[in-house]
Amino acid sequence: MCSQWGDNQWFLWRARVPNTAAWSRAAQAPEALSAPWEAECDPESALPAGTQAEEWATFLHCKHKSFTDFDEIRQEIETETERTTGTNKGISLEPLYLKIYSPHVLNLTLVDLPGITKVPVGDQPPDIEGQVREMILSYVSNPNCLILAVTAANTDMATSEALKLARDVDPDGRRTLAVVTKLDLMDAGTDAMDVLMGRVIPVKLGIIGVVNRSQHDINSGKRIVESLQDEQGFLQKRYPSLANRNGTRHLAKTLNRLLMHHIRDCLPELKTRVNVLTAQYQSVLQSYGQPIEDKNATLLQIITKFATEYCHTIEGTARNIETSELCGGARMCYIFHETFGRTLESIDPLAGLTMLDILTAIRNATGPRPALFVPEVSFELLVKRQIKRLEDPSLRCVELVHEELQRIIQHCSTYNTQELLRFPKLHEAIVEVVTGVLRQRLPITNEMVHNLVAIELAYINTKHPDFIDTALVSASVSSSKNDPPAEGIRRWKSDKVEDAGMEEKPKGNPQPPMYSSPSRSHAVNLLDTPMPATRKLSQREQRDCEVIRRLIKSYFLIVRKSIQDSVPKTVMHFLVNYVKDHLQSQLVGQLYKQQLLDMLLTESEDMAQQRKEAAGLLQALQRASQTISEIRETQLW
Repeated sequence: MCSQWGDNQWFLWRARVPNTAAWSRAAQAPEALSAPWEAECDPESALPAGTQAEEWATFLHCKHKSFTDFDEIRQEIETETERTTGTNKGISLEPLYLKIYSPHVLNLTLVDLPGITKVPVGDQPPDIEGQVREMILSYVSNPNCLILAVTAANTDMATSEALKLARDVDPDGRRTLAVVTKLDLMDAGTDAMDVLMGRVIPVKLGIIGVVNRSQHDINSGKRIVESLQDEQGFLQKRYPSLANRNGTRHLAKTLNRLLMHHIRDCLPELKTRVNVLTAQYQSVLQSYGQPIEDKNATLLQIITKFATEYCHTIEGTARNIETSELCGGARMCYIFHETFGRTLESIDPLAGLTMLDILTAIRNATGPRPALFVPEVSFELLVKRQIKRLEDPSLRCVELVHEELQRIIQHCSTYNTQELLRFPKLHEAIVEVVTGVLRQRLPITNEMVHNLVAIELAYINTKHPDFIDTALVSASVSSSKNDPPAEGIRRWKSDKVEDAGMEEKPKGNPQPPMYSSPSRSHAVNLLDTPMPATRKLSQREQRDCEVIRRLIKSYFLIVRKSIQDSVPKTVMHFLVNYVKDHLQSQLVGQLYKQQLLDMLLTESEDMAQQRKEAAGLLQALQRASQTISEIRETQLW
């Protein structure tokens, strides 16, 4: 059994353990108080209206019912114990709370713990001893409690499990008080004088003997008052010199005095702890918000707050700035200049274009007539093919920005948690509206980006100031005579092999050329001629291909630079800035409707319950703080 600070309250452990059928006043520590229970068990409001009683009690499991008949209290204890543990000596770790109000008792709190069972009986588990021991240690290990080590007088004090456990957790004995029961059941010719005087086992806080009612007295309905009188008479007769220092009344007064002194020693720490908890729960209660008085104003306030936080997150002026990752406008800037920019720069202007492709385009553009100059059509055909490759990265840039705008919704919801958690339906509606606006603007932005690329494809401006002059390119290529000729990878059926002056035939055994035009002296079926694997390009072919390559590269870089600049601007105008400018009006237009107010501002049950619990805990802490202040002003003897 341990004594702790609290109001007049009974705390019974639900257990069917042999030799522990007695019950006593008890309660839990202040830090474990259940605030709603405390608030609803106020002495002024515990009794129903019109009920007159000097003493009454309430249980936590039926806290709305008050008991004035102690026989009913005893019956309720037995009923609740059987309901929880069964009727065959089972145990339960759930405590049974009982609070009693009476002008005849001291303001004392007790926790009645079961005795240690060595051998399981009935429905008790095999490890009953270990479970009970852990249960007891969880209470007596608390340095803020006093320990009542109860031992029967007709047993050997040296074998007391209660004293052993008390010494394990309180080796200095500063919070252990020994209680000796059953003084009237000792063998004839023996007494407990040496035990009560502390000669057998000394206890620093003292040893107090008591005489409780027997089972016969309980069955016959003997009153507590009569039992206390009989106890005092027994002590005066058997222990006259110790009568004033023993008995239940002296135990209650001693325990109250020790508890008050113990509280005084722990007072600074308790005061600090209560103040910290009070501040915490005041903050928690404020975050839950006050009951709604004006629904219209509340809805507009939440919508405005969300829209403002959303825009500030994009602009980088939000109060809550992420430090672990880029968010909002910063991430968009990273997408534009790092992700999108580097992706475009990594695209090779000539990727996928071989000399064969260029030569094919040149020949297809000349038709059946040999060309004297490089045809412009081949350049346009090939450069459009390369420009088209800029469209996919541009659309991906739009998609990444859209995803970031979606993530900002979650970001704003996180930092407006209490308001949005309080009204979950409003949260869902806000997310749905913002998502709808983003979904509406996405195809418009994609279409505009697609048009940007289509605009570049629509007109190839060879007069662009940054575009390289064709004549200069031709002259530059012609002057590069020392460059090794490029190798072709395929020969066309209509190609002709250069004259013998272009390729010297080896002396000795002459080898037929790889591909020769049909002789005029006899006909050759070209369809049956095998396709050559490779051939060397003529100087003119090399020159024409190199001119086209340089022109494509020059014009592609111009278009890439334009796309790299215009796509972010397009995304900002058609998507980001539009959402910023129209978000609040969209939210108000779709949500600020009289028929939706009650539905949107329906508070979640969890939030209402949490506010109620926080308010109850705050009231309990405020009462605890007031009690501590009163103790500090009380003279302790």
